[in-house]
Amino acid sequence: QVQLLESGGGLVQPGGSLRLSCAASGSIFSINDMGWYRQAPGKRRDLVADITSAGSTDYTDSVKGRFTISRDNAKHTVYLQMNTLEPEDTAVYYCYAAIKSNGSPYFRGVWGQGTQVTVSS
Repeated sequence: QVQLLESGGGLVQPGGSLRLSCAASGSIFSINDMGWYRQAPGKRRDLVADITSAGSTDYTDSVKGRFTISRDNAKHTVYLQMNTLEPEDTAVYYCYAAIKSNGSPYFRGVWGQGTQVTVSS
């Protein structure tokens, strides 16, 4: 059984910073893309940033220059450094990873449980 465990959410004032972490555990053979999505109340879940196993990154326009995604392949962990946070960044943030388990020929999408980020004064 493979799972993702997120940490690092919380309440922060506008202009502040937070760092989210997401660690994969279980019977893992390989991890392809990893990423962060977010979902605000009443809205759909949208991609924030993703990173390939080779380190190529992509960001949604609204976070470019403020957020940085990175990963530690040895630790099966992905990070999201969020700077200059705005109230519009308030959402539940979900980690995602495409994981091939030991003995499986396929990559399977796995989601974390979500962590709340609230930006408010």
